Amino acid sequence: MEAPREEAARNLLESVRIMARLRGPDGCPWDREQTFDTIKRYTLEETYEVFDAIERRAWSDLKDELGDLFLQVLFYSQMATEAGYFDISDVAENLNAKLIRRHPHVFGDVEAADAATVLKNWEEIKQEEKRAIPEKAPASMLDDIPHSMPAWMEAGKLGSRAAKVGFDWPDTEGLFAKLEEEIGELQAELHAPDKKAEAIEDELGDLMFTVANLARHLKVDSESALRRANEKFRRRFQQMERAAGGREGLAALGADELEELWRQAKRDNDSDGIDGSAQ
Repeated sequence: MEAPREEAARNLLESVRIMARLRGPDGCPWDREQTFDTIKRYTLEETYEVFDAIERRAWSDLKDELGDLFLQVLFYSQMATEAGYFDISDVAENLNAKLIRRHPHVFGDVEAADAATVLKNWEEIKQEEKRAIPEKAPASMLDDIPHSMPAWMEAGKLGSRAAKVGFDWPDTEGLFAKLEEEIGELQAELHAPDKKAEAIEDELGDLMFTVANLARHLKVDSESALRRANEKFRRRFQQMERAAGGREGLAALGADELEELWRQAKRDNDSDGIDGSAQ
């Protein structure tokens, strides 16, 4: 029987070979016509499916979803090989070197007593790497934060990066005050005699940016928090549907009756901690 590492290496190599065959002259027509641009949306989809499997604690599904996500790595690497950019070996070599370089407390003589020190060292090493390659060094501290990442995550990253030079709210009280200010500005736009959709969107965006940074201060993942709230709402609303005998029954109810069904669903799930009441 093969040792675990040998078996893993054999399976990974076979995956690389299969991907090359799929992209080859006698391969799959669909795989052969894909490009970096056509594949990238699948990468995002597969990432969210991995996230969903973890949220559901569906470990068998997670195994499948990780395979689908790994397929994206194989796909990009094979296309890069064909274009002469790099190959899968370069990807692995680069990753291995990075892991060793950024863990000097494991592979070197640096001491790191806790996770906070590890993260601090990681960021310092990362910045040193960028300074060592002038063409990769960002002109701004914010340049390497991708515009394409989910907006909630980007907001937290922007706030975190600005905080490194002291541009941040000193505490959560300052953030709560900022929330009140942003709510007031949004309300002012809503009641303006010449209210404009763009101005309302701007003020709502400012409010959401502040919420994302409140989550950062509270050390809460804003995306996970919102997903949990969504799931709680979904569960309660579906209970309302069942209580009303289905979608048609729910649609026939008045606002007061709907509110009562919601309150009942909330009582039945009191530990959920979300109040989606319309009143």
